[in-house]
Amino acid sequence: MPPTLILVRHAEALHNVDNKSHLTQCGSLREHFFKTEVPNKYQVSLIIVSPMRRTIETALLSFGNYAKEHNIPIIANAGWQENSDKPCDTGSSIEDLSKEFPEVDFSRVDQVWPEKNRNSEKAKKYWYTKESIMQRGEDVLKEIEAKVWPEMEDGKAVVAVSHSGFLRAGVTGWWFNNADYRIFEFEEREVKEGRPTLKQITGVKGGMGESFETPAGLGGDLPEAAVGGLSVGLP
Repeated sequence: MPPTLILVRHAEALHNVDNKSHLTQCGSLREHFFKTEVPNKYQVSLIIVSPMRRTIETALLSFGNYAKEHNIPIIANAGWQENSDKPCDTGSSIEDLSKEFPEVDFSRVDQVWPEKNRNSEKAKKYWYTKESIMQRGEDVLKEIEAKVWPEMEDGKAVVAVSHSGFLRAGVTGWWFNNADYRIFEFEEREVKEGRPTLKQITGVKGGMGESFETPAGLGGDLPEAAVGGLSVGLP
C-alpha cells in the first residue's frame, strides 16, 4: 500500500514579497499541523525537500524537532524543485547546502543539480517545458507509490516540501498558498504504468484553509517548448 502523501508549499520567501512572514508562517503551520489528528492518523516516516533554501528552512522550522524526536530522515530530492529557470528557482551547490543544513541528507540528489540550462540535454528532466515538468511530476509520484526508498514505511505518510508552481501544474492540479498543505492518497491500481491518480482527503482550501479552492488543472500555462533560449507557449 502506498504511503499517504502530505504536500507542503514553502513559507514566504524573498522572491515572493519579503521574508518578514517566513517565521510566522512556519510557526502557524507547525502549530496547526501538530494540533490536528494528522500526526497520529498519518504517521510520518520520511520528509522529502526540494534542495532549495526556502523549502529546507520551511521543513526544518516546521517539522525539524518532530523529525529529530521520532528519528525521521529528511532527504533532499531534485525532482521536487520549482519549474522555472529563473535565478530564484535555480538552487545552490550541494557542497554549500550540506554545510548550511547538516540535518538534511543530500547524498541522493541528482548529480545534474542545480543545472536547468535549456541548452543542456543532460538537464532535460528539469527544463521549463510542459513535457519535462509533467514527466517530472509523474516520476516523483511513482517514487512515492512504489516506495523506492526504505525510509517509506508501509501504511505511513511521506511529507514533501516543495513549490507552488510544481505542486500545482506538475503534481496535483491544485493551488497551494505559502505554508499550506494538502493530503493525498493514491488510488489503487494493479498495473503501475502512467501517472498515478491522487485522491485529496483535505478540504478544497487546503489543510490550513488558506489556498484557492478552485482547481487549477495539471499542466496549467506551462510552455510547450523552449525556443532560442526562451520558454514560449505554442498555440
